[in-house]
Amino acid sequence: MPIQLLWGDDSAALERAIQTVIDKDVDPCWASVNVSRLDGSESAQARQALEEAITPPFGGGARVVLLQRSPFCNACPSELAERFEGALDGIPDSTHLLLCNPAKPDGRLRTTKALMKRVKAGAASERSFKLPAVWDGAGQRQLVERTAHELNLKLEPAAVDALIDAIGSDSARLTMELQKLALHAESNGEARISAKAVETLISGLSTNALQVGDALLAGDPGQAIALLDALIDVGEPALRVVATLTGQIRGWLWVLLLEQQGERDVAVIAKAAGIGNPKRIYVMRKQLQGRSPQRCLNLLGRLLDVEAALKRGAQPGDAFRDGLLG
Repeated sequence: MPIQLLWGDDSAALERAIQTVIDKDVDPCWASVNVSRLDGSESAQARQALEEAITPPFGGGARVVLLQRSPFCNACPSELAERFEGALDGIPDSTHLLLCNPAKPDGRLRTTKALMKRVKAGAASERSFKLPAVWDGAGQRQLVERTAHELNLKLEPAAVDALIDAIGSDSARLTMELQKLALHAESNGEARISAKAVETLISGLSTNALQVGDALLAGDPGQAIALLDALIDVGEPALRVVATLTGQIRGWLWVLLLEQQGERDVAVIAKAAGIGNPKRIYVMRKQLQGRSPQRCLNLLGRLLDVEAALKRGAQPGDAFRDGLLG
């Protein structure tokens, strides 16, 4: 496929897809001249990508031109748009032009429209690599299962849940930990990665962030701040902690509201709350006994204050203390 449009914030999965194309179609003997990695944030490199894309590969195999932060489907200047449209018909079948951008393509742009016509005609392709939100349990399950499949690994069902609890939506770390778990399983002669191995080998920062939420729910802000300080000290991004806590508390709120309305079906509650494993509802019910939806709403409001302070440039420790203790 001469042109591939790859977008989304799952950089680990996107890089695996890029490497798959290179490994499959580029002759290793000619890789040094037939693989180009360029940065589309510089207009000169974006123009260079188009020039290289219409140049046939040297030697055997295909040419791969990778343009990170591609501008062609996201805020493309008119001069570049004209060059792009002019180059589309000149790209040989032996060349792969990979256009990558974290943002979704802007369907209003003429360059995007021109490329989408080729996607519909089978002359180009589009793939999204979007990370699930921290409260999207089903999406996180799909992320774990898809990553394991791409790495040719088999997981016990309980291991999927354990990885979600330990890592959440951190795709790069998930890939690294799965590779480590695969070596552990192989050394022990195990055909599948077990939940016990996950719990033994992975110390999950995401789990610690969830423990912060548990402390807040229990009315122990001092313990919550101590856990937050530990997370910050090991380099966990403050906004990621806020996102994890927001997802956790939003899930609690859904459970409380639905039970307040008389809903008892755990599958219905889990789906509404974005929780991939309905069995977790039983645990959450015990955890939430005696709690009111208003408690969760108050916590969400405080987290919103923390997020606002962080985005205004406050130090993480100060933002959490002022927002949660104020």
